[in-house]
Amino acid sequence: RFNWSELIPLRLWGRTLGLQTENSQFLLEGMPFRIFGGSMHYFRVPREYWEDRMLKMKACGLNTLTTYVPWNLHEQERGKFDFSRNLDLEAFLSLAAKNGLWVILRPGPYICSEWDLGGLPSWLLQDPEMQLRTTYKGFTEAVDAYFDHLMPIVVPLQARGPIIAVQVENEYGSYAKDPNYMTYVKMALLNRGIVELLMTSDNKNGLSFGLVEGALATVNFQKLEPGLLKYLDTVQRDQPKMVMEYWTGWFDNWGGPHYVFDADEMVNTVASILKFGASINLYMFHGGTNFGFMNGALEADEYKSDVTSYDYDAVLTEAGDYTSKFFKLRQLFSMIIGQPLPLPPMIESKASYGAILLHQYISLWDVLPSLLQPVKSEFPINMENLHLNDSSGQAYGYVLYETVIFGGGHLHSRDHVRDRAQVFVNTMYVGELDYNTVELSLPEGQGFRQLRLLVENRGRVNYGLALNEQRKGLIGDVFLNKTPLRNFKIYSLEMKPGFMKSLRHTAGWSAVPDYFVGPAFFRGRLWIEHQPQDTFLKLQAGWEKGVVFVNGQNLGRYWKIGPQETLYLPGPWLWKGSNEIVIFEERTAGRIIQSVDIPYLGRTQYVD
Repeated sequence: RFNWSELIPLRLWGRTLGLQTENSQFLLEGMPFRIFGGSMHYFRVPREYWEDRMLKMKACGLNTLTTYVPWNLHEQERGKFDFSRNLDLEAFLSLAAKNGLWVILRPGPYICSEWDLGGLPSWLLQDPEMQLRTTYKGFTEAVDAYFDHLMPIVVPLQARGPIIAVQVENEYGSYAKDPNYMTYVKMALLNRGIVELLMTSDNKNGLSFGLVEGALATVNFQKLEPGLLKYLDTVQRDQPKMVMEYWTGWFDNWGGPHYVFDADEMVNTVASILKFGASINLYMFHGGTNFGFMNGALEADEYKSDVTSYDYDAVLTEAGDYTSKFFKLRQLFSMIIGQPLPLPPMIESKASYGAILLHQYISLWDVLPSLLQPVKSEFPINMENLHLNDSSGQAYGYVLYETVIFGGGHLHSRDHVRDRAQVFVNTMYVGELDYNTVELSLPEGQGFRQLRLLVENRGRVNYGLALNEQRKGLIGDVFLNKTPLRNFKIYSLEMKPGFMKSLRHTAGWSAVPDYFVGPAFFRGRLWIEHQPQDTFLKLQAGWEKGVVFVNGQNLGRYWKIGPQETLYLPGPWLWKGSNEIVIFEERTAGRIIQSVDIPYLGRTQYVD
């Protein structure tokens, strides 16, 4: 049994020893310590709910919070840094300390995390020679500039704050392209004032390739294979055992099932890990949401993008509610910890606001002339290399490529579409091009006509060896009758707040007809009489694929292929009174969406 009631951040302010390793155990300020951790990412949870989730961590029996730091949110444009509002890392870490949680910080620069490009900014890919996660000069110079801004926030929160360990990169053993890289990242941390215990994190296969001298190796898994924890002894002797990521569930891809992981199997495995004397971090304790366009993707046999929800079948739901996993873990941890646990906080009730009518629309084609200035180019330009955003290019969303053709014929993408293009002749929909469909027939017609390719970036791959190949839009020539298309007008549709505000005031909105084929923007209003509560938006039959904005906040993508059928809408993003709902629909639109009080994430399948 362990009594950690004295080992909390506010009691050990100005500590001198920190977290150390000695004879196969952790010591915190010289006292035996075990890490009972849980992952929660500040950038996936509305700031107003950070403390609620932390209190639930404490009530479950955890003593440590782990979080990644997403470079691509903190430096969306090269040289412009944002640590405000929902990205206020200092406030998040200080709140953890206030609530008695230690912190293991995982600052990357690469974080994986089912997050676009594993947290790396897309503007890095403007360099055609870029070698991500190596000591390539263009990469290390960018990391150095980022760490120069990040570390002054982090360093004071070590001895005078909650940080007890810092992770060097993330699962580098599964990438391992540069034997000098991990030493570079380690020194980048040390040279900027990191003094706490360093750790690495890898799955079993990558463990021996992700080591760096001076950092404790930890392991990631879901199923506890025989001998797996002892395997750590083969790469480092007489060190404490730590499972940095014990996967409590799994993530979902569009077109697949909603994965769940059996609660009893999970708790039994956690009990086995603890019986072995190891420390543990639950990945995820609370998953949250891939708001906006920030979801990642997988590319194993084929490209598969991740859904908007990062519920993960974790210990808390996407909206922060308890699951059976929470209460089973609380029971387990309370038997190990020698004192009563805090009472679990009350859950926030959810609202069902009913049907919302989308009564107005404006076609994308009507938006173009007034709101968007095209980039003109003889050749197609990929999204990242468009001359936009202070030369940082376009990171997310859609790009529209327009050119003039004479006649019809055979359109071939040569697999240069990333990731999915709707093809129009003038405003007539012809079909789609993607990884599986690379050719279409264009109908014959009189005179010159506009060929339009609306290309969606569905999310950059975040894991594996293909990170350098994650440019989006048209990444090369598209051919009509074996002749490459030339002379494009290229419109950036990143759908940032400034664009959405301009869209609100533009002329041309009109009543929605009985039947309409997109792409178009639709809007309606949700009226709330009392204090707003969390709800879930369900796009009923009729809606096909697109993005939902509420009061200017991008909730994320929906797609009728599932599995996810509801989008989480946090109460703090709603107002008492009138709330504006705007939907960008790519194809066929319904007239109504539903606000419901229960999420539906799709048909379930147990993780093998």
